[in-house]
Amino acid sequence: MDATALLESRVTLSFAIIAAVTVAAAVAAMGLRNLVHCALALAVTFGGLAVAYLQLDAQFVGFAQLLVYVGAVSILIVFAILLTRGSEPPRQPAVSTGWIGGILIACVVLGVLAYALWRSDLLKRDLPPPSEVTVRDLGSVLMTRYVLPLEAVGLLLTAALIGAVIIAMKEEGDGERGVAAGGGPGPATHGTDGTREARQIQTE
Repeated sequence: MDATALLESRVTLSFAIIAAVTVAAAVAAMGLRNLVHCALALAVTFGGLAVAYLQLDAQFVGFAQLLVYVGAVSILIVFAILLTRGSEPPRQPAVSTGWIGGILIACVVLGVLAYALWRSDLLKRDLPPPSEVTVRDLGSVLMTRYVLPLEAVGLLLTAALIGAVIIAMKEEGDGERGVAAGGGPGPATHGTDGTREARQIQTE
């Protein structure tokens, strides 16, 4: 076996490992009942996609996936879940009961996509030459020509986080009001019982 074939076999094996980990994390994100565990599994899925992009020499897409989805979107989802989730039942199964239907739908979609790729001419085309544009050039363009859209995306994520905090504060305030309202009938009931006892004493 020459060096090229050995390198191709290693790349294929590494890609298979990355794909298996990514698919397993995606299945865990769909099937787990705990929302925090689902968010962490989703972060692992995003990380696996970033590694796959980097392995395919798509450096910008891989780093964008790593920075935006793993470093921003996943953390935002985790914070939103921690800030907005209400009281959960103490005992819940680790796996959702509807995972069988999700797996069947995913298998059907995967089969349709695989059949479409197999029937198309994409697999028969030659690989395009490597791009001469580097990640440094793309970063320079983003920070100079497209700095306003980049800042707009940052403001959008910040607004989403602030909205999650406001929703959590409203839910906490409503919960405290409910507890205060629930504790009110105690003294009133006690006063009613005392009035009844006084009337009975007067009657006797």
